[in-house]
Amino acid sequence: MNVTQIFCDADDFCQEFIPVWEKIQLESDKETKLRVRARSVCESEIITLIVCFHISGYRTFKWFYLRHAQQFWRAEFPGLPSYNRFVEIMADVLVPIAAFMQNRCGKGKGIAFIDSTSLCVCKNIRIPRHKTFKDVAGRSKSSTGWFYGFKLHLMVDDCGEILSFSITRGNIDDRVPVPKMTKEFIGKLFGDKGYISKKLTELLAIDDVELITKLKKNMKPKVIALFDKILLRKRSIIETINDQLKNISQIEHSRHRSLSNCMINVVAGLLAYSYQEKRPSLNIRGNDLPLLLS
Repeated sequence: MNVTQIFCDADDFCQEFIPVWEKIQLESDKETKLRVRARSVCESEIITLIVCFHISGYRTFKWFYLRHAQQFWRAEFPGLPSYNRFVEIMADVLVPIAAFMQNRCGKGKGIAFIDSTSLCVCKNIRIPRHKTFKDVAGRSKSSTGWFYGFKLHLMVDDCGEILSFSITRGNIDDRVPVPKMTKEFIGKLFGDKGYISKKLTELLAIDDVELITKLKKNMKPKVIALFDKILLRKRSIIETINDQLKNISQIEHSRHRSLSNCMINVVAGLLAYSYQEKRPSLNIRGNDLPLLLS
């Protein structure tokens, strides 16, 4: 992993973002922040360590921090606090790390795929006595069964680059965050049957976004261009990305003890993926692509 590159990118962004962010905070928030115990590591270092954990291959952040960061990265991060203290100050970078990920999202080149994946916070048998996310998580059903937690909504292009993301309760309809996620996109958007909606299709068409989905069995067949039909079959690219985020970047587990650290873990996983050298790709870019999109 290129720790220097991640730190430089995070530090450049934080130097521009944090002063502006602090100015728009309420006066009461500023007074509270002045009373907070001083940190021995800056926001850029915190973000770098969290992102590097998702690239490192360690299964838990505690093992990564104690067995790797504190033992081998003392020269790079001389002010490393204890593990418990680091977990406490992680919440301070929730807004900066989310903004940093938004800044690293791509712009899109006419083709995008959208899908959601479940983020379970506990096993179903523990739902009645789960307390950490009692008032914020939701129960819903996915293609793999019932779950309790959140949903990660992703929009990616055909080269595997993340264009937009959103995190909602588990019981929120997949179509709800779509208009906001497609604000900066123009082109064809491919989704599964869960995105079928005449109202949503018309709303997106106003912003030059063509929503293309598969049809349900009880729906009348309609004419779809051959290129669009082929891309609908390639929609599994986003499912591959979701699988990598869960099994490589560890964005889903049941050990969270606070909402802020849970959200930071998910966003850091997305950041780690954005630094991935090889991503799932359809390899359809070429001179003929503009003709196919027209």
